[in-house]
Amino acid sequence: MEVANQSIVSEFVLLGLSDQPMLEKMFFVLILSMYLVILLGNGILVLVTILDSHLHTPMYFFLGNLSFLDICYTTSSIPLVLDGFLTPKKIISFSGCVVQMFLSFAMGATECVLLGMMAFDRYVAICNPLRYPVVMSKAAYTPMAISSWVAGGANSLVQISLAVQLPFCGDNVINHFTCEILAVLKLACADISTNVISMGVANVIFLGLPVLFIFVSYVFILTTILRIPSAEGRKKAFSTCSAHLTVVIIFYGTILFMYAKPKSKDPLGADKQDLSDKLISLFYGVLTPMLNPIIYSLRNKDVKVAVKNLVSDKCFTQP
Repeated sequence: MEVANQSIVSEFVLLGLSDQPMLEKMFFVLILSMYLVILLGNGILVLVTILDSHLHTPMYFFLGNLSFLDICYTTSSIPLVLDGFLTPKKIISFSGCVVQMFLSFAMGATECVLLGMMAFDRYVAICNPLRYPVVMSKAAYTPMAISSWVAGGANSLVQISLAVQLPFCGDNVINHFTCEILAVLKLACADISTNVISMGVANVIFLGLPVLFIFVSYVFILTTILRIPSAEGRKKAFSTCSAHLTVVIIFYGTILFMYAKPKSKDPLGADKQDLSDKLISLFYGVLTPMLNPIIYSLRNKDVKVAVKNLVSDKCFTQP
């Protein structure tokens, strides 16, 4: 009978901000606005990297992948969050929860690998410019991008497969806006040590190794830039990688802030911390994808020219 009871959970309730309805209305408008900016900004970047032949280079190919990834990542969770802000009882089916976890986890892991690929691209461009056309040929950078998507998907498949094998036999209330995997694992009525170890290994591979690779790449990049004799040359070289470096700092800096901050031992402070953790996680999911196209376009002359040409062509061709 106990086994039967463990298999009856067919849906979850997302807690979100149910106990603070006024905040729900405010955050609905705010998150919806940010989501529309994400779709517009990243959608434009995807279009210009495809349509403008001047942007058919490895750097912009990776940028187009990053923008498409950000659209997929936010779309896998933000519509669910927005619906939750408007729905009194936020229910999601078990299968829907699994799909949402898989997509979010896959997109997050893919972005980690992709940022590492982009760092390698900048390393070759600045430290070995003469070999750049050979090393970063289309035959090289296309499989690199594909492998980042495959690696992220494979990692997510492993983690979610382990999670769905767990029995859920009691509380089905997820204290989060979405089916965040750590929040879901807390509801399992079985030992989750295997899941914890597996996720720890995945974090080393998909967080630790890319960070180390990016750090080493930028040590060589900065060393090379400082050897350039002219100030104008140093400025020009640094400008080609400053956008990527900014995105990396924001992306990994937010992750470190989320998981490295101390936990409250005060029971009264725990509720406040749960709320702050949920909000930080929510804004992490929309802030970085929203800032990426802004960062890459503000100081990038090629992107600005491509966007201007795209807009002018659209306006010119309209009857």
